[in-house]
Amino acid sequence: MTDLTIGMPAPDFCLPDIDEHMVCLAEERGVFVVIYFYPKDNSSGCTLEARTFSDAMEMFARDNTPVFGISPDSIASHRRVSEKQQLTITLLSDPEHLVLEAYGVWVQKKMYGREYMGVERSTFIIDPDGKIAAIWRKVKVKGHVEEVLARLEELRGEGRQGQAVSQTRQ
Repeated sequence: MTDLTIGMPAPDFCLPDIDEHMVCLAEERGVFVVIYFYPKDNSSGCTLEARTFSDAMEMFARDNTPVFGISPDSIASHRRVSEKQQLTITLLSDPEHLVLEAYGVWVQKKMYGREYMGVERSTFIIDPDGKIAAIWRKVKVKGHVEEVLARLEELRGEGRQGQAVSQTRQ
């Protein structure tokens, strides 16, 4: 696993959505993309995060910014939670952890003294050239979507002026 940093090319991927259509990052060149990684469908924190991103989709869509939520859950699980919660974001399934590992979010975790492998809640903004523009690791759900929207606005402003993007917020 490589430690990803601002300015690096984002690891490319193709993963299935809830309708089993393949979504490929390379097809999103030319626009900013938000990718967030989360541990598990139907858990309270993950549901809140998905609903909050969905509630803000009008803001993301205003500038044609797709939002992809990725977890190791199955397509069927994603479909159930998407329908139940009326999500407007795109959930992608990575049961083999290939994309999770490429982004460095499949990590050793510890809870109640037990160690296990799991997803570190993280968010990445990918710029229109396919490079990593922002990274959040160990995300706390409350207020996070607002941080992402604010950073996107900053990046768009910097991009319009031709300035380099070189900041991470955690």
